[in-house]
Amino acid sequence: MATASRRDDFVDSQTEFTDNVESRESLGKVFEIIFLLGLLIGLFVLGLLIFDICQDGLVRFFTPGFLTETPSRFPEQGGIRPAIIGSILLALIVILTAVPIGVGAALYLEEYAPKAWWATVIEINISNLAGVPSIVYGLLGLGVFNYLLGFGPTLISGALTLSLLSLPVIIVTAREAIRSVPDSLRYASYGLGVTKWQTIGSHVLPYAIPGILTGVIISVSRAIGDAASLIVVGAVSFLTFNPGLFQRFMALPIQIFSYITRPEPGFANSAAATIITLILLILALNAIAIYVRQRFTID
Repeated sequence: MATASRRDDFVDSQTEFTDNVESRESLGKVFEIIFLLGLLIGLFVLGLLIFDICQDGLVRFFTPGFLTETPSRFPEQGGIRPAIIGSILLALIVILTAVPIGVGAALYLEEYAPKAWWATVIEINISNLAGVPSIVYGLLGLGVFNYLLGFGPTLISGALTLSLLSLPVIIVTAREAIRSVPDSLRYASYGLGVTKWQTIGSHVLPYAIPGILTGVIISVSRAIGDAASLIVVGAVSFLTFNPGLFQRFMALPIQIFSYITRPEPGFANSAAATIITLILLILALNAIAIYVRQRFTID
């Protein structure tokens, strides 16, 4: 009798376990369908936006002189060359300034900073800065670069402001990439008598570069597409010359904002064509970064 009772209890427990597994699998399928629907809805909306932009702007985009001429007050004439050059220069300066500083800060916080309260405060503040609206950085750039340092409403002020905007994202993602490098690599290097900075240069950074470049892609894409901070710093919507570092400047987001605020219907098509140009520029920079990331990925 006791043996039969234990056998029945065992069968009941196995049945309950099987029912629980099937219930969890069914719940997992439900969440899988929900997540898939969310992805499809996002792609559908993105596809509609791209279709609408291409429908309005492709003809203007392929108009001779649109990419090579300076702006005009007539919607069917002129181009966006100063805005393209301004956005490219802004992106290059952001990469040259924000990336070294951001990666260096991440290396210090992960590899050198002691586990003290002030390091925790810095980490929390950096994480919070990644969510600050861009117009706040514009006000900071206006006060520091335009007035305090005396650069005025020039391209270098806009580029340094966008660098400040990009720094928190680069630091956070670079820290995560450095943290993901196994400690066994560091200990193996130390065991061979290699110094700390040599270990970082020969082991940590090569393994962390793909993750670091992911953060660079995100931050630079956000910086190139930002308009609020550039408006505050002093970007203009009409130039008849190519901008220099210490001259007034244009950028593609400012050009788009200028076009869509004009009442003439032809400027809507010019705005759509400028959006296409901005998307292609961002895709080109992302493609370069992805290629470099794949090039340095260690299997």
